Amino acid sequence: MRGPHNIIRLIRTGATLERTGAMKVILDAFDVGILLRVTLRSLVWPFQWLGYKGDPLMPPAPRALTALGPAYIKFGQILSTRPDVVGADMAVQLRVLQDKLPPFSMAEAKAEIQRELGMPVEKLFSSFSAPVAAASLAQVHKAHLADTGEAVAVKILRPGIEKAFRRDIDAFYFAARTIEVLSPASRRLRPMDVITHFEGVVMGELDLRLESSAAAEFAANTKDDTGFTVPQVRWHLSGRRVMTLDWAEGTGIGDNPALDAAGHDRRVLANRVLGLFLNHALRDGYFHGDMHQGNLKVDAAGDIIAYDFGIMGRIDEYTRRVYAEILFGFIRKDYQRVAEVHFEAGYVPANRDVDEFARALRAVGEPIFGMDASRISMARLLSYLFEVTERFGMETRTELIHLQRTMVVVEGVARSLDPRMNIWEVAKPVVEDYIKHSIGPKALLRDLGRTAMILSRFGPQLPRLAEEALIRLNNPAPEPKPQRRIARLSWMALGGVLVGGAMWLGQLM
Repeated sequence: MRGPHNIIRLIRTGATLERTGAMKVILDAFDVGILLRVTLRSLVWPFQWLGYKGDPLMPPAPRALTALGPAYIKFGQILSTRPDVVGADMAVQLRVLQDKLPPFSMAEAKAEIQRELGMPVEKLFSSFSAPVAAASLAQVHKAHLADTGEAVAVKILRPGIEKAFRRDIDAFYFAARTIEVLSPASRRLRPMDVITHFEGVVMGELDLRLESSAAAEFAANTKDDTGFTVPQVRWHLSGRRVMTLDWAEGTGIGDNPALDAAGHDRRVLANRVLGLFLNHALRDGYFHGDMHQGNLKVDAAGDIIAYDFGIMGRIDEYTRRVYAEILFGFIRKDYQRVAEVHFEAGYVPANRDVDEFARALRAVGEPIFGMDASRISMARLLSYLFEVTERFGMETRTELIHLQRTMVVVEGVARSLDPRMNIWEVAKPVVEDYIKHSIGPKALLRDLGRTAMILSRFGPQLPRLAEEALIRLNNPAPEPKPQRRIARLSWMALGGVLVGGAMWLGQLM
């Protein structure tokens, strides 16, 4: 599927952008230079006839992306949250990609429910509305349960969406491989790994059983978060292609006039959105990975309601600590420590100069402090960050791709609510709280406890392993490698606990 035939798909992509007028709009939004602009348009102009026409009633960019398919729509959704990158007009145009796409028919929706749940819609629900939202992969209907009358949201995957998405992904793989071959310098960015990561995330979104599980876990993690709500899953009415949750009534977080009319403080909402995301990422290591305006509402009490849990992010404890130390270093303007953390984590090759890297990071961080967001060009900042990573040979960290992408989206949502918001001021108390509880004597004691629990599983075997070790000293003989490794690791871990405990006691004295 990833052969040269995908060249046609990529040519059609460029042709569609040109035919719909989106090429010029996008090049203008990104302020592309005249030479590159002329080159790109000259290459695709002869192939316009291969491009899709799209819906002529839509603006050029969403018209082209909608015609090209779900993967392109996902890309447009991300850009819709970055008015500072693509411009305010383009961002508004792209928001129709979040939940205002053309729906599929009621007959298809009811047929999907009957196939998945084994019963007709009329027996499950006393009412079943026309689609209230239609996105790239699925659409949502409002319904009332036949037995209790409670309002629920029923999400149904688009028919044939798996095949359509696979076609896009195959073309992306071909493009990534072509880029690696034609531009060896790009390999440090690991484009193939990036596409693989993107494929895994979205393919998981195409199984609503996984989304139901994600919603339940996320609700459990955030049940005590003030000002935040996650609808409950109705498991008996959910399956692979259908998912049912409690109905969430509220105002779309991207509708500023409606929020103002309802009396909500948008500055408070902006701070809450960013603070909640950082809390979920650092505290829980599990965060909503698609927090654009189309997936967030504000209820009458001012609480933020999250839904659409098809894309979730997870990062391990070690990565969370590294990420927190980097953020904390930026907040304190300790660029030397930020640079050292990058080297310690292996994000920058060891043969590079740590002091020079610290100076480059200072050039990134200093313009941010003391400025409100409206005076910061995020497009220029991201461009400079890319130059820094290229200069110091940093490879793309696939484990951080999702976190970084979501951070960009969340900041875009927050800035659309409060253009003068400063991300560092909002992040500071969250990061400081995480540092306080996760790095230091308390964290060391907790880590030692976990290590002791793991060692306790080997406790009954330690006498036998010690006896076998003494026998081998007196009568050396070949032994299976796994057994020798277990014995060595057990003694090393035990020694690590003793040394770590002594260090911790030393800090307390």
